[in-house]
Amino acid sequence: MATVIFYEKPNCANNTRQKKRLTEAGHTVVAKNILEQPWTVETLRPFFGDLAVRDWFNYSAPAIKHGEVEPEKLDAQQALALMLENPLLIRRPLMQVGDDYRAGFDTEKMEAWLGLTALNTEADLETCSRSTEKGECRHV
Repeated sequence: MATVIFYEKPNCANNTRQKKRLTEAGHTVVAKNILEQPWTVETLRPFFGDLAVRDWFNYSAPAIKHGEVEPEKLDAQQALALMLENPLLIRRPLMQVGDDYRAGFDTEKMEAWLGLTALNTEADLETCSRSTEKGECRHV
């Protein structure tokens, strides 16, 4: 089993469920606060690998919900600069296992990467379940 460095937003219900899934599957989770991490372009960029820039973003972030940031219109350099200024924009969780970095908790990709077979993987563990009627996360 793996040791997963898990960058989360404290008190995020989805991040809590994601960590539980990893632990139940036998992995060791070392949780870190994504908002307090001293990110640089060099430390943040590896988590996004070959994902499209638009997939680097947390679409529950207020700046995106209010139209202040439009991920589809940004290149990698612009996206990273915005994320360094406002870590709420970063898609969560960010995870590291050794030299392998990932962003987001797509259950199928997680199964292929670390193995979660022993668990019920039908629940959506990436969309904020604490959204208001307007679609905004109450705990951002």
